[in-house]
Amino acid sequence: MVAMKISQLAERSGIPATTPRYWEAEGLLPADRTPSGYRTYGPDALERLAFIGAAKHLGLALGEIRDLVAVWQDGPCSQVRANPRPMIDGRLADAEQRAAQLEVFTASLRDALARLDALPDRHTSCDPACPFLSGQALPAAASPSPWRTILDGASHPPVPGGLRLTLPAARAATLAGLAVAEQSRHPALAISFHLDGEYLHLELTAAAEHAGLIDELLDPAT
Repeated sequence: MVAMKISQLAERSGIPATTPRYWEAEGLLPADRTPSGYRTYGPDALERLAFIGAAKHLGLALGEIRDLVAVWQDGPCSQVRANPRPMIDGRLADAEQRAAQLEVFTASLRDALARLDALPDRHTSCDPACPFLSGQALPAAASPSPWRTILDGASHPPVPGGLRLTLPAARAATLAGLAVAEQSRHPALAISFHLDGEYLHLELTAAAEHAGLIDELLDPAT
């Protein structure tokens, strides 16, 4: 393939012409120059752009991408495969934490709507006893604990200070959101996870003086 001008590279890669200039300034995409000063690119530029785009899609920082491009250009495939792993592991942990926090926030928004919908249609002023403002339980029929619902069917042998539950690993994301919310309310409750293939082992433990938290967690109505 003959050398490409920047307009040709942009057309073939589907990116704006400003992007190759930016990546060149950052040391990620080298360019040759014609005698008149125009940028030209070899056939490997398309592959390099694709690699940079994949790294950006994973949320990697500019310095991390620069290091990876250097390995991709000169290192063996095994090193290219190994180097991004800790970076991706870190991004995955961040994403899972944000997902859990978002799930908790979503639940709080749904709860707020439920509180608004349950308010009486009266023509007097609001007062401090308003369930929406005070966070009191809504005057409605008790619903099952979300913990009790997601743990339905799980085996639960006792362990010192609590219970150990085994359930499908597919429920891990939902349980993570519940765990974040529960520990913010009850720091005395210890919650730990262990993934074992298609199974998730969950331990709920608490000191003797807080043992009632586990029963309350699984069935607040009892």
